[in-house]
Amino acid sequence: MAQPSVAESQQTLPVRSKDEWAIRRADILEKLQRVMGKLPEKASASLELRILTEERVGKIRRQKVTFVSEVLTGTPDRVSAYLLFPDRSGKTKKVPAVLCLHQTTRIGKGEPAGLGGKPDLHYALELAQRGYVTLAPDYPNFGGYEFDPYANGYASATMKGIVNHRRALDLLQSLREVDPERLGVIGHSLGGHNALFLAAFDDRVKAVVTSCGFTSFAKYMKGDLTGWSHKGYMPRIAERFGKDPKQMPFDFSDILTILAPRAVFINAPLRDDNFEVSGVRDCVAAAVPVYEAVFHAKKKLRIVYPNSAHEFPPAVRIESYRFLDRLQ
Repeated sequence: MAQPSVAESQQTLPVRSKDEWAIRRADILEKLQRVMGKLPEKASASLELRILTEERVGKIRRQKVTFVSEVLTGTPDRVSAYLLFPDRSGKTKKVPAVLCLHQTTRIGKGEPAGLGGKPDLHYALELAQRGYVTLAPDYPNFGGYEFDPYANGYASATMKGIVNHRRALDLLQSLREVDPERLGVIGHSLGGHNALFLAAFDDRVKAVVTSCGFTSFAKYMKGDLTGWSHKGYMPRIAERFGKDPKQMPFDFSDILTILAPRAVFINAPLRDDNFEVSGVRDCVAAAVPVYEAVFHAKKKLRIVYPNSAHEFPPAVRIESYRFLDRLQ
């Protein structure tokens, strides 16, 4: 029987110092890529921002835009998005920005931008009303963005999402209104876990809000990972790891651990039938010692457990916005 590697052996041990955390972080990022595919080198192509339409929503300026994520076989891959600007009458100071990732919904970016779907998920519009520049892009094959990750060399749609979302951060940093050092990300459901995946691979993200975004793999649908292994996510979960939580190289506890000491707000409803709440508690329990004992950043990790279903209730949403206001 093969012996576990040093890194795999260390994975079962508690992190006691920042040096041990750095080793664990590198190991977890490698394990994520075993499932998602390798993170490509950062794109160097011009963003080529195009403004397609612009309208006013009260005092908010909302633009429908596209931007170049990468150039594939000579053809720019253009991502569709909504870009929202707050009222800046008489103001010159740069403001923080938040990337707003949508749930699984046909209209994609339109929901967080306030153009349909559930009013409780209009967080790009609501955050713009609070003074943030916000950007809501489409995930592959939602809204107005069609893209086949597998025909273009990707091992998962998840990794393509990460690549696009990193470019979305580039776009936000390029805007004259935005303070490039104050970037956050928010998402519900599909957007909730994509927010965590982005932050894991890009430390420009200073604050994360994840709503109904995860549970432990062992407690997801009683351990049946079929929902994670289709082409919209990570097919290798089926192909290489048998849809078996025990074979998975990483779990969401690992992702929370490597996000320390950055600010993370978690909405985990008690009646979420997608992401079982006790599995959320398990993941949080694994990360808390790193936040508290290693980084002395207990206040940076905030978890709320509303008595609701797979939802982002108004009171919790407002609390998450106040959490993000630390970027202000």
